[in-house]
Amino acid sequence: MKKVIILGGGFAGVQTAISLQKSGLVDVTLVSDRDYLFVYPISIWIPVRKKTFEEVKVPLKDIQKKHPFKLVIDKVTGIHASFNEVVCEGQVLHYDYLVVAIGADKMPHKGIENTFTICGKPQQAVELRDKLDSLIQKGSGKIAIGFGGNPKDKSAVRGGPGFELLFNIDHYLRKKDIRDHFELTMFAPMEEPGARMGKKAMKAIYTMFAKQNLNKRFGKKITEFVEDGVLFEDDSKLQADLTMFIAAGTGSSVLKNSDLPLSEAGFVKINNFNQVEEFQNVFAIGDAAAYQGPEWTARQGHIAEVMGKNVAHNIVQIEKGSHAFKGYQEHLNILCVMDMGNGAAFVYRDDKKEIMIPMPIFGHWLKQAWGTHATWSKTGKLPRIV
Repeated sequence: MKKVIILGGGFAGVQTAISLQKSGLVDVTLVSDRDYLFVYPISIWIPVRKKTFEEVKVPLKDIQKKHPFKLVIDKVTGIHASFNEVVCEGQVLHYDYLVVAIGADKMPHKGIENTFTICGKPQQAVELRDKLDSLIQKGSGKIAIGFGGNPKDKSAVRGGPGFELLFNIDHYLRKKDIRDHFELTMFAPMEEPGARMGKKAMKAIYTMFAKQNLNKRFGKKITEFVEDGVLFEDDSKLQADLTMFIAAGTGSSVLKNSDLPLSEAGFVKINNFNQVEEFQNVFAIGDAAAYQGPEWTARQGHIAEVMGKNVAHNIVQIEKGSHAFKGYQEHLNILCVMDMGNGAAFVYRDDKKEIMIPMPIFGHWLKQAWGTHATWSKTGKLPRIV
C-alpha cells in the first residue's frame, strides 16, 4: 500500500484523512502538533461563556476510532519534497503522497502581545474570556475588536469572526444590563471591511452598527498596539481596555524550511486540483495553499473540507490510473451563518449572486446546531449531512 502523510489536524487535514481512510486503497497517517481538532467557527462563544474550551475541541483519537487512520502527534519542522521526506521534532517520515494542511502563520504587528484573539492558538480564546470577565467585574470599559489584511494575498483575511464576536459581546453585555457602561468599537485598515461578503450583507451589518450603538474606525493603517489601545498611521489612537485583533494569515514558517514553490505571501503554489505541479505527489489545501480565484475569495472551513475531499479523490484516481480529477475553483464561494448572540444572518456569495437573509433567534439556534454537527459527525455520533 502506498503511504500518504497528511500534515495538519484542522478541518482540511482531518477531512482528507477521513476521506482517504474510507477508500481503503492507501495507508493514511495524520500528523498534528496538537491532539485535538479545534472548531474555530464556534470559538466565538468561549469569551461570552456560551461554550467551554472542551466543548469546542474534538480529540483526534476519538476521530481515529471512527476512521482508523494512523495518528502522529509531533511538530513538523521541515519538508524535503525532493526526497519524499517530512522532518518532525521527534522523527523523520517518508511518504508516497504528501498533503500539506498545516494552516498559516499570522502577519506580524508591532505590539501584538498587547492584544487577544479568537483566531490564533486555541488557548487564546480562554485568555480573551478571562480578560472580558475582569472588565465585566469592574463594571465598565472600552473594548476594541478588529482585524487586519495581507496586501500580498487578500484571501488571507479573517473578518467574519470579528463581526460575530462584536455582536455577541454586545448581546452578552445587554443581557447583564451593563451595555451602557461599555464602549464597543470595530477597527480595520480597509475602507470597507467585510465588503467581500457583498453589498447586501454590508448594508445590513452597518445598519446593525447604528442600531446597537457600535462604533467604527475603518480605513486607517495600524502602526502599533499598546497596552491601552491601538495607534494608527495618522497618529490617532483608539483607546481600549481590551483589544481583540485577528491578524491576517501568511505562509507557515515550516514552508520556509521546504523546497516547495511558494507564493509572494508564503503559501504553497497549487493548480486547480490542489496539486503542486513541481511535485505531483504533493498537494496543499486549506490555509497552507495559495488560492486562485475572484477578488472576493475567502478562506473558509467548508472550502478547506472540499479541498480535502477532492485531494482524497484525486489520489485515489492516480492510484487507479485515471485522470478524472476534481478541482476546487468551481466550489469557491462565501457561505456563513453570521451569529449575533440572539439571532444570525445567512450570507452567501459566488460569481453569480449575493444573498443575505436575516434570521432572528432561529439563526442562533441554527449556528448552534451546525456546531454540534461539526463536532459530533467527525466521531460518528451524528451522520454526516454533506
